[in-house]
Amino acid sequence: MNGWTQTMSAGPLLSIAAVAVLSLLVLIIRFKMHAFLALMLVSLLTALAAQIPVDAIVPTLVNSFGGTLGAVALLVGLGAMLGKLVEHSGGAKALSDKMIEVFGEKRAPLALGVASLLMGFPIFFDAGLIVMLPIIFAVSRRLGGPILLYAMPAAAAFSVMHVFLPPHPGPVTASELYNANLGLLLLTGVVIAFPLWWISGYMWGKVVAKRHPFPLSNGLFGDISDDEVTNPPSVGVVISLLMLPLVLIFMNTGLNSLRSIGAVDSDQLWFQLLSALGNTPIALLISTLVAMLVLGRRQGMEGNALEKVLDSSLGPICSVVLITGAGGMFGGVLRASGIGDALSSSLSDLGLPIIIAAYVIAVIMRLAQGSATVALVTAAGLMAPAVIGGDFTSMQVVAITLATAAGSVFAGHVNDSGFWLVGRLLGMDVKTTLKTWTVQQALESVVGFIFAYIIFMMF
Repeated sequence: MNGWTQTMSAGPLLSIAAVAVLSLLVLIIRFKMHAFLALMLVSLLTALAAQIPVDAIVPTLVNSFGGTLGAVALLVGLGAMLGKLVEHSGGAKALSDKMIEVFGEKRAPLALGVASLLMGFPIFFDAGLIVMLPIIFAVSRRLGGPILLYAMPAAAAFSVMHVFLPPHPGPVTASELYNANLGLLLLTGVVIAFPLWWISGYMWGKVVAKRHPFPLSNGLFGDISDDEVTNPPSVGVVISLLMLPLVLIFMNTGLNSLRSIGAVDSDQLWFQLLSALGNTPIALLISTLVAMLVLGRRQGMEGNALEKVLDSSLGPICSVVLITGAGGMFGGVLRASGIGDALSSSLSDLGLPIIIAAYVIAVIMRLAQGSATVALVTAAGLMAPAVIGGDFTSMQVVAITLATAAGSVFAGHVNDSGFWLVGRLLGMDVKTTLKTWTVQQALESVVGFIFAYIIFMMF
């Protein structure tokens, strides 16, 4: 790809992307082609149509697939092992019973969502969802009813925290590009996070649970046994195990936030060591090893018995991992085609108010190539000169940052690896995922922009 420049204009590139998405939906929904094969086929045809050099097509496909797979496979694999240990030991049931005892059956979705908001502060979206799933599934099995009633508020909570609040990479990078006050951004994000989640996560979860009342399937952790565990761990032990990766990851993200404001030196050995321990895959590995010792010993699992329990968690997630990687491949091809750059460059000259332009450009970038973080960072990079050169108050710059973040989460669909991750983990087909998760992401985006615009006008 070195030296190659896309010569097609935004119009033809947009048409290619639209046809690619439509073809993908027709292949999967109408002709029932396996999503993994359909994503590979459409990615290849899209690369050819976008005139990516022939000798660069396969490396583009492989690198985009591998870049997504490298992160997702580790997170989902380790998370599934951790979740299987928690579930198999009876820990998930113990914690779910305690939550229901404390909050009541009717408030269980609310409790799961609030817990996910707190967990989502330091932990990334996909890792947080994986860690929380055994508890969500245990509550769903305990109470019955639609899985979306419990899962949608939790998934939306992780999304809200990941997109809008530091120390997550998207908002931190955007704040650096806009010269926004990071502390003020964090404080404002915390204030709007709960009402934003309440509308787009909790209330929407109630709606989709009525529209799509399918029950929990035995997918992620394999066949679930209803037999009573003789020696389940205490609630305190389970909470400690679930908090361990959060603490480690928070150490990493907290250090990165301190680095971004110049409070610590990233070249120091101690910084690099602690950051490595708090990196999400390493944090989940440490947590899984600790769970093996604590929960495995409690259940008397040793050697082959423990290996079989862990191995049983990996089979069901293979499809999730491969399809999510293929979704990353499709998004990578769209990014390589230059469609996002062409569209954003065209939009930047429309003369819209700064806050609206930032939102619209982020929306187009999100729809064009899939990644929320890429959409946020790209839109912020394009709008940064106008924001820095404008006469805006500190709070208005924060509002523009939040508006850009809101645009970056709009309507995640088939070119977003997160779309496939959520859909497959919850046992949804493509059509159902579009009707539930894609709409949730659009609702989260619009409500987030409304909050940001109100703040911009008030200050």
